[in-house]
Amino acid sequence: MKQLFKTMTWVFCLISMLSCDAKVKTTSKEIAFNTKVKPAKKQFIKVALLLDTSNSMDGLIDQAKAQLWDIVNELSYARCAEQKPNLLIALYEYGNDGLNSEEGFIRQVLSFSNDLDVISEKLFSLTTNGGNEYCGQVIQTSLNQLEWGDDPDDLKLVFIAGNEPFSQGKVNYQDAAKQAHKNDISVNTIFCGDYNQGIATYWKDGADLSHGNYMAINHNHATTYVATPYDDQILQLNHKLNNTYIAYGETGKQKMALQSEQDEKAYGYSQENAVSRTVSKSSHLYKNSRWDLVDAEKEGTVQLDQLKKEALPEALRKMSASELEAYIKHKREERDKVQKDIQKLNEQRRQFISSQQKSNDNGLESAMIKAIKTQAKAKKYTWQ
Repeated sequence: MKQLFKTMTWVFCLISMLSCDAKVKTTSKEIAFNTKVKPAKKQFIKVALLLDTSNSMDGLIDQAKAQLWDIVNELSYARCAEQKPNLLIALYEYGNDGLNSEEGFIRQVLSFSNDLDVISEKLFSLTTNGGNEYCGQVIQTSLNQLEWGDDPDDLKLVFIAGNEPFSQGKVNYQDAAKQAHKNDISVNTIFCGDYNQGIATYWKDGADLSHGNYMAINHNHATTYVATPYDDQILQLNHKLNNTYIAYGETGKQKMALQSEQDEKAYGYSQENAVSRTVSKSSHLYKNSRWDLVDAEKEGTVQLDQLKKEALPEALRKMSASELEAYIKHKREERDKVQKDIQKLNEQRRQFISSQQKSNDNGLESAMIKAIKTQAKAKKYTWQ
């Protein structure tokens, strides 16, 4: 009888983890009879962003650069059951005459990544030139090259933005869209121009075939911001947050420099953009365990007693293992406090913006968030 109860407990736990809206709870009996209950699986929001970088798309690229952090922040509020899903973003450019013609004037700028600093860096590297825009081919390329996985609870989305007919190129957009739908990936099309023109040039059809969203935006519309009384405080906290990072390993210094560089580029757009980036850095989506000892120790990706002294900043090399552990703990506690302070201020900031901004007309950001929330709802995702 005792063995039967243990078996039934395992079956219950397995079933409870099969859907996003299932809440995994552990009872006292489960703890008593099953000390090896597997943790709930981690969900992912996977976004492939396909941007037209032909000559007419300077405004689109500008919007992508300016609105990245607001999009990330909105995704940080997503919930799958009681969990906070991870975020992976991939980036492609197409329609640029500077790209390889044999590959359809398409380039994978970045494969799926959770490194927000690198994503920002790659966006800022984009330039426009040319071109020949082959929507079907770039969609198909992203489907074939990226590791989408087969978890039915992951939210998997392609966003393609451009302004030429969707039917151009040797790959039929209908075949690409049907392939996406078969793999549980929605294709969301963003036409840069008149709504009805986008319909006439098959952008809506491309979305409909994969149960995605069709949207039209004014890609030349300048991003608008609402300044708030909390912006200066949040930016001051960003400096404190940066001081909690401990670079280690071969790339530590470079990655810390990249963090600073992307701070400056965000501020280069506006103070409000820099604020949005700081908020992103205070969320669970900002992960740096590959180069930051605080994140690495927290995630268990590094063993301090096995770490070579040469991998540490010079000021920490004389520390004993226990001293280093205490130092990292102090920095982690300091970071946790700063991040919580940023999040509290951001809640007030969000309320202020909501009261001042009657409608969101920020083009790319508005279109992407609308599509993501619509499709997330079908998989029982919720927003905080």
